[in-house]
Amino acid sequence: MQKKLYIETLGCAMNVRDSEHLIAELSLKENYTLTQNLGEADLIVINTCSVREKPVAKLFSELGVFKKQKKVGAKLGVCGCTASHLGKEIIKRAPYVDFVLGARNISKITDVLHKKHSVEIDTNYDDSTYAFGDFRTNPLKAMINISMGCDKGCTFCIVPATRGEEISIPSELIVEEIKKSVASGAKEVMLLGQNVNNYGRRFSSQSKIKDFTNLLREISKVEGVERIRFTSPHPLHMDDEFIQEFAQNPKICKQIHVPLQSGSTRILKEMKRGYTKEWFLNRCAMIRSLVPNATISTDIIVGFPDETDEDFSDTMDVLEQVKFDQLFSFAYSPRPHTPAANYENQVDSAISSKRLQALQDRHTEILDDIMQSQLNTTHEVYFDELKPNGKIAGRSDDGKLIFVDGSEELLGKIKKVLIVKTSRSLLEGKVIEE
Repeated sequence: MQKKLYIETLGCAMNVRDSEHLIAELSLKENYTLTQNLGEADLIVINTCSVREKPVAKLFSELGVFKKQKKVGAKLGVCGCTASHLGKEIIKRAPYVDFVLGARNISKITDVLHKKHSVEIDTNYDDSTYAFGDFRTNPLKAMINISMGCDKGCTFCIVPATRGEEISIPSELIVEEIKKSVASGAKEVMLLGQNVNNYGRRFSSQSKIKDFTNLLREISKVEGVERIRFTSPHPLHMDDEFIQEFAQNPKICKQIHVPLQSGSTRILKEMKRGYTKEWFLNRCAMIRSLVPNATISTDIIVGFPDETDEDFSDTMDVLEQVKFDQLFSFAYSPRPHTPAANYENQVDSAISSKRLQALQDRHTEILDDIMQSQLNTTHEVYFDELKPNGKIAGRSDDGKLIFVDGSEELLGKIKKVLIVKTSRSLLEGKVIEE
């Protein structure tokens, strides 16, 4: 008899991929099928994020809701990054939780499932060569882990404490997984890692390819792969060869995430980012010179300890020079297991909020200009999602979300689209018949 699994995923693309691995394992080995109905689930899993403070608070709020709504006898588990850093504390605060499984221990899901109050949170555990079962939320595109963990030690970031040391997945396994996804209908792959372009930092077994640029070249040779995306690269490892491959390889989508964090060289040093404002601007300038229409997105933290008005002004200067197409911005919040949480001169929250608002307001103006400039342009769009009211959506090579009138016959196809309407978050167009 099939059992029902309800899973909620918080956080980044790596968490989404971890959830797909959980679903695959539970389906293959425990006969679970997915449900969107919490009340009928035999197993409820929340896959958590702990990069910022709010997702942690949300975890216990959600657990309370799940406890009230779940059916009698249903199991409840917590997975992911918050599981890694809170561990047994979760069961102490919420004893109705049946198990806790850390972000580095996803392959152990069928072990903890049958052990009441089991806690597996070993951040040194290595499943980089583990062959997960196959499940994809959308068969038309595939998320592929190429590494796990992080060695960077940025002073604001909890990830090394929740996902462990950086280790790369052997290239042969990556290529084999991509071939399987292509055989199942995917034309686009998204390569995932905390620092994808630091691929090759460490392996636990032999790998044919030992750096990211050559991995990109190898993946582009896979028959059936038409688009390659990746997240997130680190500015420190954006050497000329990598940027030239990004620019020249026609299968690599011209969309790149370049996490700034701060425009102040002084603050970047305090963050242990390893680069300067000038290096960051130089890398973005090289991208723009080789691919003028490339989409560049970024992450920015305002209000890092001891950030002055001058430091913030440097951040605004980078925003003006690069004119990011997408911005993920946050006010600094101290995280456990991070050095910056203990720094003196924490910035007052009112000042951080004011700076964040100024940053976001200016970026909104930039974004409006960028999107309005798209009117009457054409894009190659890979259609991968049906929408209500006779619409279908896909993304351009440079990552813009585009809607057209259409049906499922467009799914999995790449079509030329003329943009006829713009807005801040998406574009609307019409397919140009070839």
